[in-house]
Amino acid sequence: MISIIGIVVIFVMVFGGYLAAGGKMGIILKSLPYEFTMIGGAALGAFLLSNDSAAAKKTVKDLGKVFKGPIWKADDYRDLLCLLFELIRLARSNPVGLEEHIEDPAASSIFGKYPKIQKDHEAVDLICDTLRSASMNYDDPHQVEEVLEKRMDATLHHSLHSSHALQTVADALPALGIVAAVLGVIKTMGSIDQPPEILGKLIGGALVGTFLGVFLAYGLVGPFSGKVKSVIEEDSHFYLLIREVLVANLHNHATNICIEVGRQNMPHHHRPSFTELDEALSVIKKESA
Repeated sequence: MISIIGIVVIFVMVFGGYLAAGGKMGIILKSLPYEFTMIGGAALGAFLLSNDSAAAKKTVKDLGKVFKGPIWKADDYRDLLCLLFELIRLARSNPVGLEEHIEDPAASSIFGKYPKIQKDHEAVDLICDTLRSASMNYDDPHQVEEVLEKRMDATLHHSLHSSHALQTVADALPALGIVAAVLGVIKTMGSIDQPPEILGKLIGGALVGTFLGVFLAYGLVGPFSGKVKSVIEEDSHFYLLIREVLVANLHNHATNICIEVGRQNMPHHHRPSFTELDEALSVIKKESA
């Protein structure tokens, strides 16, 4: 909702200020379809030229993040801690029983309690691969932490490609606006023998290209890129939480301490209180008793 409000504010302030200053929309509206065809079409072509089909599709899909925001909410972080609590406790009490859950998480009764997490392949693979490594005596906490950090850095870098692609388009738009404006000037020079009122409209139409390129770059595409980046980076905290809890487990801390390490490493606005989390874990303990 706040993103939609932001877009509305941009248009109202820019064009409202223009009209309040005595500007007329007629010349802009008349030139807009042609200028947008040149600038928008060139930007789209450059975008397709610099990305493969998979990256282009992912960028278009990630535009939805501007309006939807982060995938993971406060309840999901709490559920993640509950899931890790169950898995770690089972790993310590019954390592053999853990295998069926990490080898086939889609059929796991533990993962099944948290369907949103179960559907996220990255989170499930991260949990299962780390627990599987621990069961294979690959239990040097520092080595595991280094492996997990490299894995998550690579995943984050790949996820941020959409933001980088949008920012590249934003950087190009002002120059493409100049291209459209130059073409408008060329057109105007071809009508140099016309009276001033006609030349004025032609020059004004040419300047619409410069305006449109800058407006799209700094008013829309650039902010879209920034919002996509911030959403992706916020969602990455969900996976960092998995790393912190499972590395604490490899240090052989008590299960409750491992979960508390995770709680302390949550983003502040998603972090449950100690009492709230303790109540959620108490329910799990009673169910398994």
